[in-house]
Amino acid sequence: MSKRTFQLKEIHEIAKTVLQKAPNKVLCLYGEMGAGKTTLVKAMVKELGAADVANSPTFGLVNEYSDKNNTPLAYHFDFYRLNDEMEALDMGFDDYLNSDAWLFIEWPDKISSLLPEDAVGVFLHFIDENTRSIELNIS
Repeated sequence: MSKRTFQLKEIHEIAKTVLQKAPNKVLCLYGEMGAGKTTLVKAMVKELGAADVANSPTFGLVNEYSDKNNTPLAYHFDFYRLNDEMEALDMGFDDYLNSDAWLFIEWPDKISSLLPEDAVGVFLHFIDENTRSIELNIS
């Protein structure tokens, strides 16, 4: 997926494409506040068939989403309020990296040295109230 502009009403189609194109399950979401990172995560969690609706884990740092059988499908991290990488290590971030679930990471620049080399960069840009652009950076 090269850079693509889309309307917010197309978010589920975008989510499906991102999940199909990603070569691995560690997705780092970059973008300003309000660019649509959490909205995209919500759509991807729904696309994966999670039993719960996704919400931003801003205050808890991580939310887990499972299927109907309680098997973890995805972990959604929001590191906006993280003070340093030690906090991520203290919460067991490296254990999450070893799981089979998808990892959706907002504000990954806060933990850059902990990210795997092959993590997929998902860059979202605010264009206007209903329009965004997205770009995948696959190494």
